[in-house]
Amino acid sequence: QVQLVESGGGVVQAGDSLRLSCAASGLTFSSYSMGWFRRAPGKEREFVSAISRSGSNTDVGDSVKGRFTISRDNAKNTVYLQMDSLKPEDTAVYYCAAWNTIFRGGISRIPNEYNYWGQGTQVTVSS
Repeated sequence: QVQLVESGGGVVQAGDSLRLSCAASGLTFSSYSMGWFRRAPGKEREFVSAISRSGSNTDVGDSVKGRFTISRDNAKNTVYLQMDSLKPEDTAVYYCAAWNTIFRGGISRIPNEYNYWGQGTQVTVSS
């Protein structure tokens, strides 16, 4: 079955960096656009970043623009989220998601577009 497993979360201080990984199995990874979302306590799920099947197109949410970078390695079936200059407001559970799209350049901010979700990894940023 399809599995998305996030890793790399942890507790850091403001200004630090973290790199999240999401390892996919049970699917043809290169056929899926990938996204990262997050949910902070008491808040709605928020789009963080997305990357197309080929990696040629990316999108980044306004609240993390200039600080977070998404990338993927189709040979390793893995998508990454490099998070720099972390702020306390970045504290959340981070989820990766996979969208089976026919468009090589397709990316989406809409959670309902995504077919599969991981269990999430906690990121806590202290001030």
